[in-house]
Amino acid sequence: MKEAMAGTLESGDILVQISPSEEPGLQIELESSVAYQFGSQIKKVIAETLEGLDISSAKVRATDKGALDCTIRARVTAAAVRSTGKDVWGN
Repeated sequence: MKEAMAGTLESGDILVQISPSEEPGLQIELESSVAYQFGSQIKKVIAETLEGLDISSAKVRATDKGALDCTIRARVTAAAVRSTGKDVWGN
C-alpha cells in the first residue's frame, strides 16, 4: 500500500486520501461542512467500502464538499485501487 488520492474539492465531490497505517484498523479523519448532520454516515460509507475491498488497516483523510454516498464509494474505491494496485473492476 502506498499513499494515493482520488476526487476533487469541487462542490458535490469528496477528496479522499489513503495512506498506510502502522496501527491496526481504519483511522478516518473527516473534514466536512455537513459533518454534524452526516459525518457518521460519511465515515460509515468510507469504512464499508474499504472493508469490501479487504482493506482493514489504513489512514484515510476525507474532505467532503457535499458528496452523495455513490460518489463517496467511487472516490474511496479509486483511491484504494491507486494505493494497492489491486484491480477491483476485473480488467
